[in-house]
Amino acid sequence: MVMRLFLPFLVLLGLASTVQAQDRDVPYWATIRASELNMRVGPSADYRIDWVYHRPGLPVKVVRLMEGWRLIEDPDGARGWVVARLLSPDRGAIVIGNASTELRDGASSGSDIKWRVEPGVVGVLGDCDDGWCEFSIGERRGYILASRLWGAGPP
Repeated sequence: MVMRLFLPFLVLLGLASTVQAQDRDVPYWATIRASELNMRVGPSADYRIDWVYHRPGLPVKVVRLMEGWRLIEDPDGARGWVVARLLSPDRGAIVIGNASTELRDGASSGSDIKWRVEPGVVGVLGDCDDGWCEFSIGERRGYILASRLWGAGPP
């Protein structure tokens, strides 16, 4: 009986934390939560769809808030409005540049190279320190130069 009364409270608490995580000072980093996300030219479902994302985990920069909508900027610099609930406050990053880069065993250029990572690869961003960031791509984990990641550093 107590669990039945407590469960709705947990659900509401979870929803509140998701909303609260998306209602903070801009700009801030977020990631795409949905497998399909419509970017619109204005902050309403009445506006035309300008782009459709099919990349959960893709980092975006939130630059403006308007009720349940967020004006985002993607790694290519495109801007548009998306529904806030389809974004996650989880940190992610995308590899940038014109050539592959190394995912290393440690946070230094002298550390062993574990894998080579191509531009456009999306992963989960961990802590960043002294120009290096923890970066995970599925089960592969290591360190990558922060300068090779869009989504690392201040938004």
